[in-house]
Amino acid sequence: MGEPFIRIEKLSKSFGDNHVIRGVDLDINRGEILTLIGKSGVGKSILLKLLINLVEPDSGRILYEGRPLQALSRAEQKAFLRKMSYVFQGTALLDSMTVFENIALPLQERSGIPREEIRRRVREKLKQLDLVDIEQKYPSQLSGGMKKRVALARALVTEPEVVLFDEPTTGLDPIRKHAVHSLITDYQKQFGFTAVLVSHEIPDVFYISQRIAMIDEGRIIFAGTPEELQRCPDPIVQQFIGGAAAIAPEPTAMADPAVIERCFSREISGAAPGRSAFTLVCLTLDNLAEINKRFGFMSGQTTMKNLLQGVCGLLRTTDTCARVGLNKVIIILSGASLEEAAAFSAKLSGVLKQREILDGGPAPDLCPAISAGFAEAGRGSRLEDLLGVASSERNLLEKFNICPIVEEP
Repeated sequence: MGEPFIRIEKLSKSFGDNHVIRGVDLDINRGEILTLIGKSGVGKSILLKLLINLVEPDSGRILYEGRPLQALSRAEQKAFLRKMSYVFQGTALLDSMTVFENIALPLQERSGIPREEIRRRVREKLKQLDLVDIEQKYPSQLSGGMKKRVALARALVTEPEVVLFDEPTTGLDPIRKHAVHSLITDYQKQFGFTAVLVSHEIPDVFYISQRIAMIDEGRIIFAGTPEELQRCPDPIVQQFIGGAAAIAPEPTAMADPAVIERCFSREISGAAPGRSAFTLVCLTLDNLAEINKRFGFMSGQTTMKNLLQGVCGLLRTTDTCARVGLNKVIIILSGASLEEAAAFSAKLSGVLKQREILDGGPAPDLCPAISAGFAEAGRGSRLEDLLGVASSERNLLEKFNICPIVEEP
């Protein structure tokens, strides 16, 4: 593996007697979503501000593509910082400025950019983030979710390589929270920036992050993949993530992977030798990105909620249904064979086709598209392997569209 995009070495910061950051070491890889987790007041937001030089460290260093920032000339340091944008927790939009003016502000603060170039780049971001119709509105006229999108447009207008998000979902209800996560992941894929999030949303961040770093008492005590985090033996880590929500009746909730694992282990242990313990079905809302683009991220996540409500209504008390991503849900059909799973899938598609789950519709030219994959589980099966099998194109039970009901004249 090559040199990390950004490397933090022995970084420390104190405010009087309060030692907030204590010798932090952390690598940030290009093009990933890295989430910082930990209790309140452990230094997560300060670490973001150290990265973007809003706060100066007492000791330690930050390396950019292997070069210490301290070794760069003033002009080079300035150029590096211009490659980073910061999305504040409260969006920090200026109420006296229109949406257009808020997005243009970072460009206007830089000398030498012609006025027409600023207008071109702002219009481009307005179009890319579906904000064209509100460019002359003021922040007070916008919903919380729309403000988040404007704040992201302002962060992206400078074409940054790194975007830092400080608690982007604080105070939002589950649907809006998932909409913001969907917005971040969709645009991170579209624009290719590296994202660093400060978040307390467990287990949601397991499904949107490539890596997670946990801070405790000013130190990084873990950095790795979400799967590695869940297997980490450190009692502080386990105590923190142990507070994650269990599989809940509220279908907007992301499932705690540890709870899914316990359900999985229970089914496996009860299986007779040589027989399938159960069949795992993985449903994917394939065209969520298209729904987001047409109707907005809130509608996309509400459509997902409607889908889950339809699925959960068909399950037996022994079955398990859990949301495992912004567009995925898994179903554990207890004791079911592949043939029984296929029959369940056919029944599910028939029932869902009688429901109008698309939020923002009806739209005859845009029907929610569902893929249903499967994996048979027996003694010795691993959940991680089964999820991979069930998500494979080779293991599709069926694909179906949920189109609006057309009433006969």
